[in-house]
Amino acid sequence: MHCEIPGLGLSSPDGNFPDPALDVPAGEDRGEAVLAGGCFWCTEAVYARLRGVTEVLPGYAGGDADTANYEAVCRGDTGHAEVVRIAYDPAQISFGQLLKVFFAVAHDPTQRDRQGNDVGRQYRSAIFPLDGVQARVARAYIDQLQASGIFRLPIATTLEPLETFFVAEAWHHRYAERNPGQPYIRAVSTPKVEKLAKAFPERLR
Repeated sequence: MHCEIPGLGLSSPDGNFPDPALDVPAGEDRGEAVLAGGCFWCTEAVYARLRGVTEVLPGYAGGDADTANYEAVCRGDTGHAEVVRIAYDPAQISFGQLLKVFFAVAHDPTQRDRQGNDVGRQYRSAIFPLDGVQARVARAYIDQLQASGIFRLPIATTLEPLETFFVAEAWHHRYAERNPGQPYIRAVSTPKVEKLAKAFPERLR
């Protein structure tokens, strides 16, 4: 896996990234989100550092059960995306704030069906809303970011219905945490976590 360090699509990578103008009300926030931002090692490494996040599971979404495995998904023709399912405490972090991290740090949402050297629909940028409120907030935030001009290129992130989330094979879980010396982790996941710490220090555990 080769993920692109995020921020390359930003007009001003070090500038202030806007909060969502619309967010899920605390009483309606289900405390779960499913996001696809390229390599799930990368996105898991970012979200696992956030205060209020209680679990991050790598997995697959968008395809059928018989192709929900790493070997098949890597072919790029299954319809699956590599995703993370994030469980969180809405009293500490909201769905909208998870999206802010998604667009600002976790990946480059201007790349279509790829992240850096990873090419294929399995690496697409996508949000899988779990209800109508999440869908409205996600769509509104994409429109807000697009209108703001913060990205040099159009946002390629899609909103897709979630039929089923399939948990990835055990060896993918906490991969960055368990393999800190691996060259890929040092070159890609670590810079993302460092970018998170610089951009959102108040959100760290």
